[in-house]
This record gives sequence, structure tokens and C-alpha cells, in this order.
Amino acid sequence: MSIGFLNRLLKALQKQSRGLNSYRLNQWFKWLSPGLAIKRWLLISLGGVLLAILGLAISVKLTPIFWAIELLRSFLAVIAEILPHYISGPLVLLAGLLLLVWGQTRTVGSITQVLRPDSEEELIDVLMAHRRLYRGPKIVVIGGGTGLSTLLRGLKTYSANITAIVTVADDGGSSGRLRQEFGVLPPGDIRNCLAALANEEKLLTELFQYRFKAGDGLTGHSFGNLFLTAMSDITGDLEQAVAASSQVLAVQGQVLPATLSNVTLWAELEDGRRVEGESSIPEAGGKIVKIGCIPPHPPALPAAIKAIKDADYIIIGPGSLYTSIIPNLLIPEIADAIAKSAAPRIYICNIMTQPGETQGYTVGDHIQAIDTACGNRQLFDAVLVHKKSPSPASLIRYAQQNSHPVFLDRENVTLLGRRIVLANVLHEDETGYVRHNPQKLARVLLRWYSGNHHGK
Repeated sequence: MSIGFLNRLLKALQKQSRGLNSYRLNQWFKWLSPGLAIKRWLLISLGGVLLAILGLAISVKLTPIFWAIELLRSFLAVIAEILPHYISGPLVLLAGLLLLVWGQTRTVGSITQVLRPDSEEELIDVLMAHRRLYRGPKIVVIGGGTGLSTLLRGLKTYSANITAIVTVADDGGSSGRLRQEFGVLPPGDIRNCLAALANEEKLLTELFQYRFKAGDGLTGHSFGNLFLTAMSDITGDLEQAVAASSQVLAVQGQVLPATLSNVTLWAELEDGRRVEGESSIPEAGGKIVKIGCIPPHPPALPAAIKAIKDADYIIIGPGSLYTSIIPNLLIPEIADAIAKSAAPRIYICNIMTQPGETQGYTVGDHIQAIDTACGNRQLFDAVLVHKKSPSPASLIRYAQQNSHPVFLDRENVTLLGRRIVLANVLHEDETGYVRHNPQKLARVLLRWYSGNHHGK
């Protein structure tokens, strides 16, 4: 009879708590996952409590322990007289476990409320996600413009060990004005990358991207550009300004200018003209045959070279070929470091041609332009090319601007010694504007890396 009663009691408790408690039990078992550095501290804390109790007992000649044991013995004796041991034992055990779980649940809940007051996410899930991201591969991404920031938004869900190396050749818009008026390096592309890597700091990110619409001298400037300019003046250079801004925005990874030199791009066109200035090159409307910079061999930022040497994975692009990607590779130390790296290296080709830069270019033409700019060296092993053509509406929209999908000339790409990675990574908005989808692009890149890394 007693055993049957116990079985019915256990079944009833199991049925009642199956829904919520199964989830809670699963959450609690996560705390025992390897690598969280939780179990060791719990054991140390428990050891401290036991030692403190033992010390107190010794100091009073063990009298409390004696009476505690006597009280416990009397209590157990009473229970044993009322209920058999095979019932009273499991009941006491169950009561102890319930108290333990209740106490620890309230403890973790209190900690979570302090650390993440507005979040519905469990603290253990946050810790496990943190561990996964910081164990991710060391990824170096090289480029500039909106293409780079788009890629970073996708990559940051796979790794926190991201370094974005950004061109500082921009001389147009807000960045160009600040460059002319204050003599600082252009902050625009760096600002976009910082915002892309910001970790759940929505209000600060919106503030950093806010662009003034009125005000004498303020119109057209973004708050982030002005902030970075002020920080550059306070800290002494753009590198320190970016580091300070990264702390404010809780950036996941790091953003580095390719160089701290005041670089000016120049391009020689097919008709013999020489055009200077990053913003002037696309507007010149000619075919680019050669590109360079002033000074001709700017020194690289040492931190950027170290990041490339330590990289598990190097990604070039996406972005404007001649004004976002190649300017980074015109810095000899950066090109040399990439060439010497044993990490998998991939180039993300643009989906559409760009008037004034890559009009009529194929995938092979993009690759050839990069190789030529870097002294005819192969800086990457593979090229990622979008698979499907944009919608007819988008094609018409772009054709009106003399822009067309980049044609994949497979034979030429193969002759250039590159592997082709085909994937559907396009995002097309309601206006027909085409760009890479951050999540799809990052997923394809990490899948390719998983199949090609060499266990550095």
C-alpha cells in the first residue's frame, strides 16, 4: 500500500510540473555546461560556507553541532515512527531539492534583474551566446562604404572576434567637409562600421547615425562624424578615437583605419586624364586604367597588420572596387600581410556594376583589377558571386543609370586561379534597390570557411 501511494504521489508531481518545470530544468542543466566557469565557483563557495560553519563550531567547542545533531536525530526518529523509511526518505529528499531549486532560481532571477532589467532573455542563454561568439573565428574584413557595414551586421551573429579594416580615402559628403575644415581623417565609413557592430545599443546607435537637417554649418553632418572628429582631437589620432567610441557603443569586435596617413586617391583614365580625389573618380566618367594614392606608400596601422597575421579568415569586400576596396590594398604592408596569410581568403564581388568605376566589368575584370593594383599578386583564393539575377523592375531601374548585373565569366575566373562560390545573397527592397543580404551573406561565408579552414 505504501509503495503504491508513493508511486501515485511521484506520478502526480511529475504530471503537474511537466510543462513549466521541464523548461526550467533544462535551463538549470545549462549552468553545468563546460566552459562557463560556473561550477568551480559554486564548489568554492560551498567549500567556504562549510569551512565558515566548521570554524564557528570549533570556536564554541562544537556545542552547536552536538545539539544540531541531537535535534536532527530526534526529528528523524519522529518521522520514522510516523512514516516508513522508504516513504519519509524520498519525501525529505524531495523537500530539500525543492528548497534548493527555489532558492537558486530566486538568486539567478535577482542577478538577471540587475544585469539585464529590460530583457526577457534568460541569463544562462546570454552567457552561452557570449561564450559561443567569443570562441568564433578571428575574422578580418577589408573594405569600406555601405557594403562593408552590411556584411558586418551579418557576421557579428557568428563571432565577436571581428576586425574591420576601413579605407580612409573618402573626401566627399560630411567626411570630406570635416577633412577639409579640420584636417582629420574621414570618419564616415568607420562610423558606419561602428554602428553595424554595436551590441544592442539601439538609442546610441541611432544617435551616432543621426544626420543634422538644419543649422549653420551642421546641415549634412552626422553626429557620429562630429563625435569622432572631436575624439580625434582629444585623443590625438583616429585610432584612439575609434577605440573610445567602441566602448561607448559596446562594439562587438574592433574597427581600424587602414592607415593614419592623409591619403588622396588618384586615377589615370583611358583617355589620358588624371583625376584626384575619391569622390571625383566616379564622376569623371572614364574607364580607369591605373589607380594609386598620395603619398604612394602610406604606412599601415600596426594593429591592422597584427589582425591580418592573427586572422583565421580574411574577407575582402563587398564595396566600390576602386574607391572602397583597392585603397586599402594600395598600402603595401596590408597587401603583403594578406599575401603571406595561410588563412582562407575570399573576395565578395558586387552584384551590380558601378557607373564611373566598373561599367561593363565582369567578375574576372574585378579580380584582375585587384591583382593589378597589388603588383599582380593573388590576395584571395575564391570569389563569392550572387547566383540569381535581380527582378525585371530592378534591372530597368539600374539600366536607367547605366548599371547592370556583373556577368560571371567562368573561364576567365578559372584562368585567374580563383574558385567560384555561387550563392543567393541578394536583398531587394520595395524601390528596386539591390544590395547584399547581411544574414544570407554571413551564413554562406561561414559555411565556406568551415569547409576550407586549416585549423590555425
